[in-house]
Amino acid sequence: MIPLKSLTPRSTIPVITLLLIAVNVVVFFNQLSMSPRMEQSFVMQYGMVPAHLQVALTNPRVPLASGVIPLFTSMFLHGGWLHILGNMWFLWVFGASVEDRLGHLPYLFLYLVCGLGAGLAQTIVQWGSQVPSIGASGAISGVMAAYLVLFPGAQILTLVPLLIIFFTVRLPALLFIGYWFLLQLVSGLNSLQMPGAGGGVGWWAHIGGCILGILLVAAIPRRPPAPSYY
Repeated sequence: MIPLKSLTPRSTIPVITLLLIAVNVVVFFNQLSMSPRMEQSFVMQYGMVPAHLQVALTNPRVPLASGVIPLFTSMFLHGGWLHILGNMWFLWVFGASVEDRLGHLPYLFLYLVCGLGAGLAQTIVQWGSQVPSIGASGAISGVMAAYLVLFPGAQILTLVPLLIIFFTVRLPALLFIGYWFLLQLVSGLNSLQMPGAGGGVGWWAHIGGCILGILLVAAIPRRPPAPSYY
């Protein structure tokens, strides 16, 4: 299922959402400009590598920043066109409404904290691994969770594939996001039993970001419901 549009009215221009998309796209094109070897080195340095954090925490000769800073920078790296297009589309569909209700700066705070928490959750699960985790999906998972808390009765215009036929349907946000979270949870638990079965997806980053998004949005003051603006 692919979300096409949030049918929740909004009244402001989602400045932060647009800026986040722009930053991610700029970084991605910077990655594309690199040679494969240079990009690999770039991702190993700025992606979240659990082993690097482990070394930084246990070896006093290694700067702690070298293991911690990638928790932030990894949120803006992506592994290919499908990766960034999927993430940015979900961010646009759900982020604009969340930003409208929370306000620009509280929304940015939620996004970044969820991204950091998501990266930490995935790092703990993969403790000691040399495999870098990259992508904005952990932060976006928090935004999706916040959307569900803020707009429990919302409808999502969704593209549904059925074999070779595609059709659109309005799905309740509870059904769409609830099904998505259940998929992450089942896949995450499966990855614990069979570590190589995750296909490179950071399931626990998604789960961690989602849980953190629910906790954070409950503590952030919100604006009253807005008049229609699409």
